[in-house]
Formats: sequence, structure tokens, C-alpha cells
Amino acid sequence: MTALHDLSAVALIDGYRKKSFSPTDVMRAVIGHVASWEPKLKALYAYDPDAALRAAAQASARWARGTPVGPLDGVPVTIKENIATKGTPIPLGTAATMPTPAADDAPPAARLREAGAICFAKTTMPDYGMLSSGLSSFHPLTRNPWDLSKNPGGSSAGAGAAAAAGYGPLHLGTDIGGSVRLPAGWCGIFTLKPSLGRIPIDPPYPARVAGPMTRGVADSALMMAVLSDPDRRDHMSLPPADIAWHALEDFSPRGLRIGLMLDPGIGLPVDPDVSAAVAAAADAFASLGAEIRPIAPVVTRAMLDGLDDFWRARSWDDISKLPPERRAKILPYILRWAEQGESLSGLAVVRGFNRTIEMRAAAARACRDVDFVLSPTSPVPTYPAEFASPINDPVRPFEHIVFTVLWSMSEQPAASINCGYTKGGLPIGLQIAGQRFDDIGVLRMSALYERIRPAQRPWPAPTEA
Repeated sequence: MTALHDLSAVALIDGYRKKSFSPTDVMRAVIGHVASWEPKLKALYAYDPDAALRAAAQASARWARGTPVGPLDGVPVTIKENIATKGTPIPLGTAATMPTPAADDAPPAARLREAGAICFAKTTMPDYGMLSSGLSSFHPLTRNPWDLSKNPGGSSAGAGAAAAAGYGPLHLGTDIGGSVRLPAGWCGIFTLKPSLGRIPIDPPYPARVAGPMTRGVADSALMMAVLSDPDRRDHMSLPPADIAWHALEDFSPRGLRIGLMLDPGIGLPVDPDVSAAVAAAADAFASLGAEIRPIAPVVTRAMLDGLDDFWRARSWDDISKLPPERRAKILPYILRWAEQGESLSGLAVVRGFNRTIEMRAAAARACRDVDFVLSPTSPVPTYPAEFASPINDPVRPFEHIVFTVLWSMSEQPAASINCGYTKGGLPIGLQIAGQRFDDIGVLRMSALYERIRPAQRPWPAPTEA
């Protein structure tokens, strides 16, 4: 029998409906499992098991009466700490903030609660979300459950670790350059970075999205059906659309043109284990009738450095307003990186922003003759837990995000799904990118690959860590 904390959200809803178990049973199982993992993993913030049990009791009563409040009634969920939940402070991962309780739920949190999900904890992130790491000046160091000496990735660090460790089925992160996909790839889970505006978010910002982080594709589709409901607080959100989020079956790649990008053009060299696993995934699609087309490198050094200049200046604009005593509390890596934004001229910052527009145009050209693009999620497997990035160098902070940031700048949907393991047993992420607004297509491609991929290893357990 699968343990209750390991069951998918789809299976939980089915079990509640059949009265095989209750939300209270499930919440107790999750709390017990968290107790065995969390002292080592440090994935959670604002963890409130007592409130979760009270909410679970209410959900159990509703299911007993046959009156669930919504499609996720009684399902445990975690929410990344930068997504506001009413009454909980938002430290943004940094000791430099003076966090005060949020006045309201942000749109994604509001949709999950309205659907009946039980938010039992927030999850950790690095300072200002500006690292692909579990390193933070506010939160304890978050680790990867596959190997506690390794990094879970970020900035949705706690969400990725919690999903892989089995802290219930549903987890919500955010992404502006790879922040749900990188931890998904390094923690062996599934995620969808949706098209910009598909999930309303507050505050909105170019390229910033919220995304589901789950062990399986169907659970992410279940979340998307809820999260994509409209909210007027996001002035960049897409018009409401009637999307059959649950229609993942009966999808064939026969006749599809699928691009294969194994070299983005710049950044870290692709690890041989990673390249081999992604190429094997492409072969699997080809065996079902898809046409695989190589995609030439599209990202240039000027594009990546321009993005770096723009983000440094944007971050320094926020950090420079802090008094010196608070600024000194920021993670030194982030502070060293952002301080270089002070010396950039206005012209350099504008040129940096323009390089992001060039990146967007390059992505569009790369997709002109294909339906989807396969690539590694990251060029390398995960890295030491104590590092801020794979090379741990604030002068070159983005060498590992080239595959992911391309689709962030172009606003296109992109998923990460596990496609294999390194010789050392670490997960390898396959990124599946689609045309703008084809979020359901990316989910269907991912669900198909989930069915045909090589056998997956058992999820890590705390006794094995």
C-alpha cells in the first residue's frame, strides 16, 4: 500500500469520495512524515500543523456529508513564502526585510484556498529569489532529499525539496528565470512554468509566473484548473480561457516537429550524463512518430550579460533604499552581485533590457518551424548545498540558467520532468517548451513522456538520507 503522504492529489480526492480515508488521516500522515524529514531538509517556513489539523477536520466533515467545498477540498499544499498568504509575514528569503503579516492572500493562494486545499506551510527561498539555490540569510539552509550534501535548486527551493520528500502532493512556486524548473530538475519532480499571465499573480512583473510543483503531471494539471481562474489584481493576466486541463490522454506525437536543443549557445558545458538522458528522451518521441529537428544555439554572451546588467540594476534599486544596518544582513553573495548595479550607466541598463528583447526574438525564431522544443532543464546536475550557484561566482551568476531563462523572456510555457539519473544517482531534468499560450500542449507532451520514460527510482526516504 502507498503511504497516505505519498498519494497523488488525484488519488486523495478519489479516496475521499470513496470514504477510504479522510483529510484528517492524510494530514496526520503528512505531519508525521514531515517530522521525520524536516530536521534535515529545512524546506518549510511558517509551518502550522495544528491549524492544518483543524482545517482537515472541517474538510473531513464536508466529505462525510458529501459536500466538498471545491476540487481540492482537504488536499495538503505548500506555498512559496513570497506568495502572500493572509496573516503570514513575507521575508522574501532575506534577513534584511522587516516582515509584517500579509493583509490578503495573493491570487494563487486565494484560488487554492477557495478550492479547499489545506495550506499547512510556506516553503523557503533564497534572498529576494535571486539564486538557484537553497541558500538564504533568513531561512536555514534547504537541502536536496536525494542527497543532503546537495542543493535543491531555487529559488523555489523548499517547494522542490518538499515535493521530492513527500510533504503531500501539491506545492506552489514562482519562476522568473528558472525558479520552478531548476529545483524540479534537480529534485526529480514535475513542474510547469506557464505562459506569462496564465496564472494571475500579485505583484505582477515581466516574466514572473507562479507554477505548480508536483511529483506527477496529472497533479499539476489539477492545480492549473484552479490557479488559472481570473483575478483583476494582475494587470498582465491573460483573458479567461476554457482549457481542458485534465484532458492529458489520447495525445500522439506522430507528425509533430520537435526541436532538440542540446547547446543553448553560452553558459556551462552540458554534462555528458545530462546530454545522453535528454537525447534518449528525444529518441523516445521519435519512436512514436515525431520528427526530431536539431535547434542551433540561440543565446549569445551579449544577451546573457545584458540580462545580468538589467537584473543587477533592478535589484540594486531595491537594496540601495535599505539603511546600512539592514543592507548588511543580505546574503553576501547577493549583495556583492547587486552592488555592481550601482556603477552601471542608464544606457548600459537600457542596453541590458534590450538584450532580453533580443533573447525573446531568438526564442521565437527557434520555434518557428517546430511545435515543441526539448532541452536539458540545466546543463549540469545539482551541486554542493552550501553554494549559491553551480560555480558559486557572483561575477558569473547565470551560466546555468540559459536553457530556462530563454523561455521566461519569451513568455512561453515550459515544463521540467525527470528523464533519468546521473551515474551518482542524481535526477536529470528534461525541459519541454511549447508555443506561446500552449500550456495544455506542454502538459500533454509531459504526460505522454511520463508514460514512456524509463522506470523511475523510488522517492528518497529519510532513513536512507
